[in-house]
Amino acid sequence: MRRGPEGSGNGSFQVINGVTPAVVFAVLPESSPAAALPLGARLRQAHASLAPFVLAPLLLTVISGVSYRLLRDWAGFDRDQTHLLMVLHEGEWLKGWFGPNGETIYVLLNGLGLLWMLASGGSMAWQRLQRQYRRR
Repeated sequence: MRRGPEGSGNGSFQVINGVTPAVVFAVLPESSPAAALPLGARLRQAHASLAPFVLAPLLLTVISGVSYRLLRDWAGFDRDQTHLLMVLHEGEWLKGWFGPNGETIYVLLNGLGLLWMLASGGSMAWQRLQRQYRRR
């Protein structure tokens, strides 16, 4: 991520490879390249820039949670045999890095990430539906 031209003093961010950072929702100086983008484009860029960070924890949560339930109910595994899946599912493994609050931080960020992706993705889908409806 690069800042605007040296000496510009506005601190705006340049678009690099067609992507601007997620800070595009902040109040930007009018001379900023991101300020010239419509809200829909900024929403798409923020959605795309956060998606990789949200996808991995969500996949881990979904896969471990579904595996736990299927192994317990259909394969007849007991709690001890599937404990590792619950450790992964609940983020308990983060306690070593983030202390006693690691699990809570994981669940909170996972939930906020999911809400963001649903809200921004839903908004983009709604905008697309509106555009298609207006063209008819």
